[in-house]
Amino acid sequence: MTLKALFAATATAALLLALPANAGQLTIGFSQIGSESGWRAAETSVSKQEASKRQVNLKIADAQQKQENQIKAIRSFIAQNVDAIFLAPVVSTGWDAVLKEAKEAKIPVVLLDRDIDPSGKELYLTAVTSDSVHEGAVAGEWLAKTVGEKACNVVELQGTVGASVATNRKKGFDSVVAKHPNLKVVRSQTGDFTRAKGKEVMESFIKAEGGGKSICAVYAHNDDMMVGAIQAMKEAGLKPGKDVLTVSIDAVPDIFKAMAAGEANATVELTPNMAGPALDVIAAFKDKGTVPPKWIQTESKLYTASDDPQKIYDSKKGLGY
Repeated sequence: MTLKALFAATATAALLLALPANAGQLTIGFSQIGSESGWRAAETSVSKQEASKRQVNLKIADAQQKQENQIKAIRSFIAQNVDAIFLAPVVSTGWDAVLKEAKEAKIPVVLLDRDIDPSGKELYLTAVTSDSVHEGAVAGEWLAKTVGEKACNVVELQGTVGASVATNRKKGFDSVVAKHPNLKVVRSQTGDFTRAKGKEVMESFIKAEGGGKSICAVYAHNDDMMVGAIQAMKEAGLKPGKDVLTVSIDAVPDIFKAMAAGEANATVELTPNMAGPALDVIAAFKDKGTVPPKWIQTESKLYTASDDPQKIYDSKKGLGY
């Protein structure tokens, strides 16, 4: 190599070392709740796809629905000095201490899918979530419109106790029920967002309500609990989607399969792509110091049996649900 070439190569290497980090060099830790539902599994899968598109090193820690595991994961990410942390909080409280540690380490935190207690607003950069109060209201409005003036006893499968999304989906639905005296929530219990628990709780509702004969509709805070509830109704000799109306939230593939079979009526979509907007926010924040709005809202779309459920099922089944 000539002296001139050597100088050129050295200068190029020095320039490369001096360049700022870009999205392709980012390492982000993601404390995921777990895989309690098909939607949650899809969120994890889509998050990996979105990170791969941007050449981001995404480290995912599965908390198995335990807050203590999430706190340990966040502390581990802080120790690794990651560029950012994504958190899907299993509950809304108890985050102040660990998020203060992240802030002191100058590691931005982005909430995905769920919010935390308002006292912690200054401890994270932004939250990418749906409006879960609105989701519950959309579900309630569909039911109110569908039953008209007919008296309708509703049983409700709630999500995990203490989760902001469960609290808000109940709040939104209840706001609609309050406007329609013919709608009455006669039983409400947590099904922990899982199919198995949804089935178990629905079985108890059916027994308590005369074999299900007095139940007009089931409202579930997610589709997985509804899939379990549908199974319980079928085993009890009821015809879900006909004898008992169903409305739930998430729009996972299996609820469209149930719709195509005439066993489910409506679902409100929660997009599994929370990571895409979050990754773009972090890239802009790291590159240009761009501070995002405190809340980035995703769309909540209603689907019913008239929306070609088989076609929608086919389009969603490869997303990791």
